[in-house]
Amino acid sequence: MRESVDDFADHLARVRNRSAHTVRAYVTDLVSLLDHAVRMGCVDLAELDLTVLRSWLAKQRTMGAARTSLARRAASARTFSAWAHRSGLLPADVAAPLSSPRAHRELPAVLRADQAAALMTAPSRTAAPPDAADPTAAPSNAADPATAPPGLMDGAAASPKATDRAVPPAEAVDRAGGERAAGEDEPVLLRDRVLLEVLYGTGIRISEACGLDLADVDHGRRVVRVLGKGGRERAVPYGVPAQRALDAWLGRGRPALAGPGSGGALLLGARGRRLNPTTARRIVAGYAEQAGLPRISPHGLRHSAATHLLEGGADLRAVQELLGHSSLASTQIYTHVSVERLRAAYQQAHPRA
Repeated sequence: MRESVDDFADHLARVRNRSAHTVRAYVTDLVSLLDHAVRMGCVDLAELDLTVLRSWLAKQRTMGAARTSLARRAASARTFSAWAHRSGLLPADVAAPLSSPRAHRELPAVLRADQAAALMTAPSRTAAPPDAADPTAAPSNAADPATAPPGLMDGAAASPKATDRAVPPAEAVDRAGGERAAGEDEPVLLRDRVLLEVLYGTGIRISEACGLDLADVDHGRRVVRVLGKGGRERAVPYGVPAQRALDAWLGRGRPALAGPGSGGALLLGARGRRLNPTTARRIVAGYAEQAGLPRISPHGLRHSAATHLLEGGADLRAVQELLGHSSLASTQIYTHVSVERLRAAYQQAHPRA
């Protein structure tokens, strides 16, 4: 069975061109499934059947797995079963009739337009949250926990963990524990400003933003070339504020932080290596808290950008293309967000509400 797991992972990565995060999630699900099958008496992969699959999902539910997790694990089982049948490892596609619970889609957390504007200017008004612990040595394709598994829509803004909470002002301590020199924060502040402007101005995922290279930015047309899920490439426009932030970062900020390990990365961490998504989440959460805004994550900025586009009259199909959604159903949730906000405004303002 172990060999089939390795072959399946290789198929996902090489043939299906799935991301490292997706491969890891599917393999984790498969290992759990096969372990359950062995406990039920299966000694060979060919003995896997629908009863075992349903028993596995039932056990996951009793252990408290969320509906979204159950839906993803069922998708993992169906994908593996179909592959194993085509490969001759299973006599039939036993998971084809396997049903999964419909994932409950909560309305994503979004900022109002004025709140988003306040966040964009936060690096100009507050000190930078220090990224002393940023793991910028991680590779550019490091797994992004905010990235949802295939088949599910992009997750709602994640609740910041303890490490995501705002930290003391940057000028208080430097990365070695001493006082900061005057002006030392400027490159970091410029980096933070461009990070916020790019995330909100384009609506791209945090993993996509951290994966941008210098060559991906077309300054003349004001678009960035983004490599999204499944290796799909798309061009996303950005506005004048993001262009100004990019010019300042590339002119004064990036040269000050760049080092031998910078390569062609657009966004750099304090140590000169490619900015890591974990650090980027901490930066966004830190500025939001310092500015007195609701808790927000980079994915929350993505939700906010999509919602504000639709509220401004953008076509749903255009927003789908900008966000890189493979299914229009993933984009349609933002229409519900706009309706709910309209309903709240109506109930607050209308005398007959």
